[in-house]
Amino acid sequence: MPTSPPTRCGDPECQELTTQGRCEAHQRRAWANRPSKMERYGLSSGAWRKLKRRVAARDYGCCYRCGADQADVAQDDSEAEPFVLDHKTPIFEGGSPRDMDNLGLLCPPCDAAKSRAESLRANEARYRNR
Repeated sequence: MPTSPPTRCGDPECQELTTQGRCEAHQRRAWANRPSKMERYGLSSGAWRKLKRRVAARDYGCCYRCGADQADVAQDDSEAEPFVLDHKTPIFEGGSPRDMDNLGLLCPPCDAAKSRAESLRANEARYRNR
């Protein structure tokens, strides 16, 4: 498939040629304007880690959706991603950011599936409210 010829980087002061809009040095970061956890939930990173430890102890390190045990996954695959702390009811749907009953551990596959479903619901709600 033919490609377009290289053009100058989209940054006004850069002269580097690229086939994209901007050169590697001037690519925009995907989440650059996303607020921090402190701004979103009112929780510092340390408080978030503390909550995760408390939830992991309460749930015995198991995913609340599929029941996978974090210790078993780590034994089977040394490069497995760690479980993530998740809000069972999303904040945008009225869930509490700090309530222990609204927090649980998710394994990476369950987290990806739940995140996709939440994104769809949030987008549908946004378009419905237009």
